[in-house]
Amino acid sequence: MADIVPRYDELFVSTIAAIKELGGSGTNREIYEKVTELEKFSDEVLDVLHHDGPMTQLEYRLRWTQSYLKKDGILSNTSRGVWALTPHGRSSTKDEILGVKERVKKIYKKQRKNKVNQVSEDNIPDDDVIDELEWNLKLLETLKKMDPSAFERLSQRILRESGFVKVQVTGKPNDGGIDGVGVLRMELVSFQVMFQCKRYKGTVSSSAIRDFRGAMTGRADKGLVITTGNFSAEAQREAVRDGAPTIDLIDGDDLCELLKKLKLGVSIELVEEVTVHPEFFDTF
Repeated sequence: MADIVPRYDELFVSTIAAIKELGGSGTNREIYEKVTELEKFSDEVLDVLHHDGPMTQLEYRLRWTQSYLKKDGILSNTSRGVWALTPHGRSSTKDEILGVKERVKKIYKKQRKNKVNQVSEDNIPDDDVIDELEWNLKLLETLKKMDPSAFERLSQRILRESGFVKVQVTGKPNDGGIDGVGVLRMELVSFQVMFQCKRYKGTVSSSAIRDFRGAMTGRADKGLVITTGNFSAEAQREAVRDGAPTIDLIDGDDLCELLKKLKLGVSIELVEEVTVHPEFFDTF
């Protein structure tokens, strides 16, 4: 099935086009969504998982695409998960973009001239991409090992830390998958939100979203589904279907970023790097 998903080097041009349409920069999520829109990928392509998930194969390969483009100087990684076109990237022609793979492979071959490692999609790129993939996958494996009730309590904590009040875990049987309810209080108004937590490998289907919406309709203003897996393309469309209450979706990748932002079970260590500039002392 992975063979139906474009290779990372086949996504160079559409990735640059997507970032240009986004105004010159974008998050991983924004770039992914814009590329899928421009390329009009079928659901069959979008739903192929990388191994057991939670990433899709397309998401995974786009990370390598972005890494190659960064190594070639076309993109910069301005902060973790945010990518921007460099001046070189903004002026690059299609032919220059198509030559990225060979230029980057030459760079790595030169760096590894005394080693026997084969340059390939799985052992080449950028430390930022590798670090991001590693900590995401490690965190998700930890979450998947949690007891379902513990995962519900973690979701409750996440909502409280995110500004919700009166957050209760209900977990009643035969309640359409509703695991809890909370109130999101804005400055002047508040919304009752029902949520569902899926400690899950693989893909959440559109039928699960429809069932959840049916259970919450008339009982809450909004719905929220949190999963360690991902959502099928059809499920994502169902969540924002016209004429129906919108359901917000948090997939495994979003959940990792949210836990990092809230510093729940994840810490960030900043290492000081000191660089000496000898040319400065030549001015005296």
